[in-house]
Amino acid sequence: MISKNKYILIIAAFVLLFSVFFLLSQSDSSKKDTLTNKTETYNPASETIDSYDNSNPEKAKIFMKGSDTILPVSIAESKAYIELFPETEIIVIGGGSSLGIASFIESEVEIAMASRKMRESEFANAISNGIEPVETVIGWDGISVIVNKNNPVESLSIEQLKNIYTGEVTNWKELGGNNEEIEVLVRDSSSGTYGFFKEHVLQDNEYSESAITEPNTEAIVQKVALDTAAIGYIGLAYVDDSVKTIGLGTYDGIFYPEAESITNGNYPLSRPLQYYTNGQPKGTIKEYIEFVLSNSGQEILSEVGYLPVN
Repeated sequence: MISKNKYILIIAAFVLLFSVFFLLSQSDSSKKDTLTNKTETYNPASETIDSYDNSNPEKAKIFMKGSDTILPVSIAESKAYIELFPETEIIVIGGGSSLGIASFIESEVEIAMASRKMRESEFANAISNGIEPVETVIGWDGISVIVNKNNPVESLSIEQLKNIYTGEVTNWKELGGNNEEIEVLVRDSSSGTYGFFKEHVLQDNEYSESAITEPNTEAIVQKVALDTAAIGYIGLAYVDDSVKTIGLGTYDGIFYPEAESITNGNYPLSRPLQYYTNGQPKGTIKEYIEFVLSNSGQEILSEVGYLPVN
């Protein structure tokens, strides 16, 4: 027979054991709830602009590629947009307008950055792939012709510029400069600036065989800054104090790549900068482009060195 005192002790031990199991169970449940809350409140704002994380399907993503001229604009615009909308992820890659358009045609990117218009053949290829290219002009540029700061030449006519780049004129003394063989620098053929310059200056004639192809705009600026005989062409935003911008002569006078001459059309190498999307922009893409065209977005574009659309 179990005594009354022992019976009470057994009952008390059972109650104590049950209480311990209950508390452990509640603690474990609380940990699970905490882990769940951490997952649900994950903030992607710490992600960098260069990452493109497909592991989070809820994250709004934009992938754009193309013009090195537009590249600094898109990077600046994207960073500002992500600060406002940290749930958005954007990747921006240069490489030239032709590369961006080709990737766009193959549905590899949502936006093609282009410093030239799409060609008819590119439009046809896009349509055949089920892509409907829609153009949005985001700003204006004036292709700047640059020479070394010690070069005495201050301006060239479009015809003289054409003769330099086709190889008909090879020495600066023929143009009032020093007795030096002209070092002709060009962008690679995938560049929209390369194509625009060829069309509007060379009138679709071929570049001189002696022209030196540089991989990007920065390389052209660096080469011209160091070489007194060099000449190159670059986007307006890349001009700095290390080189000299020369004027371009037309029937109406000599014009420099400045805001007024570009916007009123007097500067002969003015051009629009554009995004191409598949159909009218929608969703996050539409919201991003609207931001670029907003007052804040156009201020960013101006700070980079280009001219706003309005």
